[in-house]
Amino acid sequence: QVQLVESGGGLVQPGGSLRLSCAASGSIFSLNDMGWYRQPPGKERELVATITSGDTTNYADSVKGRFTIARDNAKNTVYLQMNSLKPEDTAVYYCNANIQATFFRNRRDYWGQGTQVTVSS
Repeated sequence: QVQLVESGGGLVQPGGSLRLSCAASGSIFSLNDMGWYRQPPGKERELVATITSGDTTNYADSVKGRFTIARDNAKNTVYLQMNSLKPEDTAVYYCNANIQATFFRNRRDYWGQGTQVTVSS
C-alpha cells in the first residue's frame, strides 16, 4: 500500500516563507513525476509545480520566481519551498506522485491528505 504524507503547512504572514514536504512510503517499484497542487477556498484544485524523475520542473505562472520544487529520490520525498508568500497563496496544498507499486502493476497517481497553508497578517 502506497501512502503520501505531507507536512510543513501552517500560518504565515505575507512575505514570509514555508517549506512543505511529502514523503512516499510503502510498496514503490518506481517513483516517477511528483508535484504539488492547491485548492484555494471556494475554488477548484490547481497545479502549483511538478518535477520529473530527471529533475525537470514546471511551475504555475502565479508562483514562478517565488516557489521552488525539489526532490530527494533516496528519501522518496518531494519538497516545495515557498517564499514571498501572498494572501492569495492561501489554500490546502496536496502532494501528488505517479508511482508503479510493483513490477506487475501499472503506474497510477497517488495523493496526499492535504496540508493547510494560510497567509495572513
